[in-house]
Amino acid sequence: MAALFALISLTSLAVTYAIVRENTVQALRATLEQEVAGFRALPDTAAVVTFVRSQSETASPEDRILSYVLPGGLHVGNTALTSNEDGHSAVSFDDDARDIDGDYFVLSTPVHGGQLTIALSAEPLQDLREAFLAVFLFSLIPTTLIVVGGGVLLARRSVHRLNRIDTVLDRLTTGDYAARVAPMPGRADDLTRIGARIDKMAAVQEQQISALKQVSADIAHDLKTPIQRVSVLLDQLRDKVRPDGGAASLVDRATAETEGIVRTFQALLQIAQVEGGSPKQRFKPVDIAALARTFCELYEPSAEETGHALTRDIPHRPILVNGEKSLLGQVFANLIENALRHTPTGTTVSVGVAPQAGTVRVSVSDTGPGIPEAERKNVLRRLYRLEHSRTTPGNGLGLSLVAAIVEMHDGDLVLEDNAPGLRAVITFQTAGTGNARA
Repeated sequence: MAALFALISLTSLAVTYAIVRENTVQALRATLEQEVAGFRALPDTAAVVTFVRSQSETASPEDRILSYVLPGGLHVGNTALTSNEDGHSAVSFDDDARDIDGDYFVLSTPVHGGQLTIALSAEPLQDLREAFLAVFLFSLIPTTLIVVGGGVLLARRSVHRLNRIDTVLDRLTTGDYAARVAPMPGRADDLTRIGARIDKMAAVQEQQISALKQVSADIAHDLKTPIQRVSVLLDQLRDKVRPDGGAASLVDRATAETEGIVRTFQALLQIAQVEGGSPKQRFKPVDIAALARTFCELYEPSAEETGHALTRDIPHRPILVNGEKSLLGQVFANLIENALRHTPTGTTVSVGVAPQAGTVRVSVSDTGPGIPEAERKNVLRRLYRLEHSRTTPGNGLGLSLVAAIVEMHDGDLVLEDNAPGLRAVITFQTAGTGNARA
């Protein structure tokens, strides 16, 4: 009986050791993958270098090794890693440049043009082995039960924390910079520290994105008035020059350029206002079908003048969406103007409104040259213009404003191939169906 009890206890202890050790290994590997994912989420090489240097100041090489080598040879981190017959050799950056011995879990991968290597000490496995040896030497049934129970709880907590971190990283990679891991309950561990670092990184990214958006708004606001004064001065100058002279032509050209600059600044200010969310206070049900018909009628003379065919497929019954009417009208105006401006004579421009289950699909398409698939995301950026569009009027803000307005209305904007041409498709929630992104 004693032998059977000892055998059962030994078997239980061995199985428990194997399970806990495997969970610890998986946790360490998952930690490496999550850390690498966090570095990949940084915007550029400079951000990676800054982040590695910041973490290297507090990370002990005996516990965690950080190494980032740029193509030019620049190395940052808390330890230099070199390859040898046994795998890797680590040398500390301390004054004595001592070698670092020990077992590590290593993950090396290219990140933003450089080679990032992260290594976590395998000391937790050594500690685990010593702990189970002590339990084996002095084991009793209650002690065995406590160890098994503790291992299961630790594994469950690690899986829960990894899932929580993984969810936040997924949100960050899709552009939701407000996502946070937040403090985790229980004792602080490696996953808790990783979560805190991810939150810090996300806060920095969110601040940087916000600052970039504010820059264009500040520039537009500060320069709008001086440029308007220049426009007034040009008007006064036109009155003082001979109408048939060369100076009058130059004044007219300068006035036209100034008016273009003013329109650009006005568009930037409008984008900043939309991104700030302030128009949401004026949201009310808007008949998107009637609005589409109105703008088709407004642009029919322009289409005829430029030799385009403007067609429409819009239901006559009301289709309501929650929004700001003038901004939704701006969406139709910008998309139709872009189609007329960037397509040759004889091109057909079509406007469609199609209700679906709880949503409405709005489309503006043309049969022109279209936009290459690789450029479709770029044209939604501010001031970005395709090479063949640089000779046409415009400031590269039309589609940026459309994207900002659609996002403020919790809609989705997709640029598709119309074979031939381009199709801009917008999906809105209809009034009364709730907010799809709530």
